[in-house]
Amino acid sequence: MTLEVVEPGFLTTVQDTGRPEWAHLGVPRGGACDRWSLAVANLLAGNDAGAAAIEMTLVGPALAVRETATIGLAGADLGGVVLETGRRLEPGRSHRLEAGSTITFPGGTSDTNAGLRAYLALPGGLDVPDVLGSASTLLSAGLGGIHGRALRTGDVLRGRLTSAASVQALAWPRSDGDPIAGRSDQPIRVVAGPSGASVDALVDAEWRVGAASDRVGLRLEGPSLAGAGDGELLSHGVVDGAIQLPPGGAPIVLLADHQTTGGYPIVAVVISADHPRIGQLRPGATMRFVEVSLADAHAALVEQRAAFERGAAALRRDSGWDDLWQSAGA
Repeated sequence: MTLEVVEPGFLTTVQDTGRPEWAHLGVPRGGACDRWSLAVANLLAGNDAGAAAIEMTLVGPALAVRETATIGLAGADLGGVVLETGRRLEPGRSHRLEAGSTITFPGGTSDTNAGLRAYLALPGGLDVPDVLGSASTLLSAGLGGIHGRALRTGDVLRGRLTSAASVQALAWPRSDGDPIAGRSDQPIRVVAGPSGASVDALVDAEWRVGAASDRVGLRLEGPSLAGAGDGELLSHGVVDGAIQLPPGGAPIVLLADHQTTGGYPIVAVVISADHPRIGQLRPGATMRFVEVSLADAHAALVEQRAAFERGAAALRRDSGWDDLWQSAGA
């Protein structure tokens, strides 16, 4: 299958599960901000869960379909539609696209608590070169994807499989444990961080995702937590979901493209089961945190794995869960 970029959208990149093996050399893991939705899109397209796919942000691209094929679509509903017919492209489903058509993702809603990112998978995964073992676009280093940058008008994306009949129409069976199907007003679960600072001030407040947020981290607006940590420290390793506290007192929740080390206190860490949810928070969204135990964090991930494997089994796919969460961190 071949797609050509007509309009690139707000921020559209190639992403897979990233580069967890290179942190010791200072290379961020990168990869999809919502690995759950990446995996769902891939399974719907008949791919391995971690195959390279298109990550769309807030307002997605317009794409010209050059060859008939079936795609997998998951994550936020960005209003996907086939331009010529008006047929909706709902997330959580596979969709057959006809050659000569154009699909567009104009943004689904102005609701700030709706999701931010959607994933579009082509049969066989995107045919782009691996760099350090991954096709993921790392914007800060200009690595991966197409020349290490966001997609531009005229870029051509090809799937590794060309058969138009390679994938049948499928729908992801949502169930308990699905992080994207859950209510958006549920608190984000955290465990206490290594700084030893109390998390009370963090969990007692309501937070707003700031406009400066990006794939590196969510910059939160709310009450200042200055004094809750110990100021700047010697640099140490940091993980996905770590909540750093810079001197100004405004927390930063680290996302996929975060640096590998940091010198700010870490007041808490978002549990792995809630990583897909923080990857979907858009600027302006409001959120709260709740502290849980390590046992609760582990149980939540076990429940989520079971939900994912049930979905994969319904599609008659191998879940690939272990590869999806390899070196996830938190």
